[in-house]
Amino acid sequence: MQDDGAAQGSDLRAIWRTAARVRAVDEALRALIAGGEFTGFYYSPRGQEVLAATVASCLRPDDYLVTTYRGIHDQLAKGTPLVDLLAELFGKRTGCCKGKGGPMHVADPSSGVMVTTGIVGAGLPIANGLALGARLEGSDRVCVASFGDGATNIGAFHEALNLAAVWDLPVVFVCQNNEFGEFTPRTDTARVEIAERAAAYGMAGEAIDGNDATALRPVMAAAVARARAGGGPTLLDCRTYRFMGHFFGDQMPYMDKGELARRMADDPVDRLRAAVLAAGEADEDGLRADEAAIAAEVTAAVEAARSAPDPEPDEVLDDVWALAR
Repeated sequence: MQDDGAAQGSDLRAIWRTAARVRAVDEALRALIAGGEFTGFYYSPRGQEVLAATVASCLRPDDYLVTTYRGIHDQLAKGTPLVDLLAELFGKRTGCCKGKGGPMHVADPSSGVMVTTGIVGAGLPIANGLALGARLEGSDRVCVASFGDGATNIGAFHEALNLAAVWDLPVVFVCQNNEFGEFTPRTDTARVEIAERAAAYGMAGEAIDGNDATALRPVMAAAVARARAGGGPTLLDCRTYRFMGHFFGDQMPYMDKGELARRMADDPVDRLRAAVLAAGEADEDGLRADEAAIAAEVTAAVEAARSAPDPEPDEVLDDVWALAR
């Protein structure tokens, strides 16, 4: 994570390192599920790692992020500690939500991850509230709302964009457009491109290759700077593709196998790795050292999360609130 000034620079290696770390965590979790060592719903972000890493590179640690159930890449990129996040997924007491949130309700305010929503489109109005709160506090914080293309046909999407524009809220709406709303191709549900909808609300909007860090970063940095300076919200249609099904175990009969193979052959994490080498930001030995360090970190974090204590039975009513009548 960097401030707006730093976000203007290159530093592709840092973005690649974040994306490679997300990929390693995802691969570890899928292996644990396949081996029966971890249970529960899991929504893989595989194929969207570079997008999340690039977006986070343009934010300050105190900026806000609202994401979705397919959000582990956003959470890690924004700075949620890996051990705390994995412990949460394992339902452990040491998790960032004390084991009570699970994969669909992760929050870590210390890193700016304020909400993970399990309801499609529900995070956008919440992002508006966080942005309004920042303004009322006199802060120049920016809030990013991360969501999928399926959310763009939900009423909350339209309501949130309209209100953000009317009030000039410091929000960047980042659509991680992976071409599928659950099991349905995006083009089956809308005739208009997502970025074109921005004009209907009087806000800036742009479509961009979300898997290309060098293309996305200046656009995202400009949107963040605009929001921070009081220039209002932006809608970014970040084109990407998910390599896995809607959830772990989905057989993906609705996805074109040829297109999927082509996309996977052009893995954005590997493409960014090649760009780091081409830019002279690191040599092969340096990147291999990074990969070894990431692998060791993930292995240690998985073991720490797995061996962390379970919540005690008497904690079931902790953090549960009721208003007296």
